[in-house]
Amino acid sequence: MSQDTYAKVFHLIDSAHGEDPKKVTVNGKETPYELLYSNKMSNYLEKRDPSASIVLQVAIRAQHLRRWEVPRDSYPMTKVGYHGWRTFLKKRQAELARQMCLDSGFQADEADRVGHLIRKEDLKQDQETQILEDVACLVFLDDQFEQFETQHDEAKIISILRKTWGKMTERGHDLAFEIPMSDRCKELVTKAVSGD
Repeated sequence: MSQDTYAKVFHLIDSAHGEDPKKVTVNGKETPYELLYSNKMSNYLEKRDPSASIVLQVAIRAQHLRRWEVPRDSYPMTKVGYHGWRTFLKKRQAELARQMCLDSGFQADEADRVGHLIRKEDLKQDQETQILEDVACLVFLDDQFEQFETQHDEAKIISILRKTWGKMTERGHDLAFEIPMSDRCKELVTKAVSGD
């Protein structure tokens, strides 16, 4: 795969992220949220696997591709609705990314592999899918957990943390303990991990 092909697909992905209407302010600068999210995904991939393949790097960067176009409330606000929404998003995002790869000059098998990873197929058996899951969990803990903690009761938070922890590898756990968190969030993570 040529450097031009790699650069083109990243440009397409980041341009799509740049259209996210949700903005956040970072260091005094307004940034589309999904662009910030995808950069965090890439940064955590560098920590988790510095020698990651290009297809994994692309899948990591494209994991939330155009996610804002299918809001959570477009599905029933139930557990079943949530899982339906997540399943649809994974398939949609995988196909969008696969097409961007083909448009950039990827071989069909490489583009298919990107889609496979974004759909998180063969989790626990496929090492690259597991790395993507580790990275997604790390970005949740880094980027969303502080706000999430204020919106739910302790029992639900601990339940979610235990599920998150169970999806991760030991290397993912080690990196999670390095994330700067408030004392309250650290306390909740400790409770979840220790089983208290």
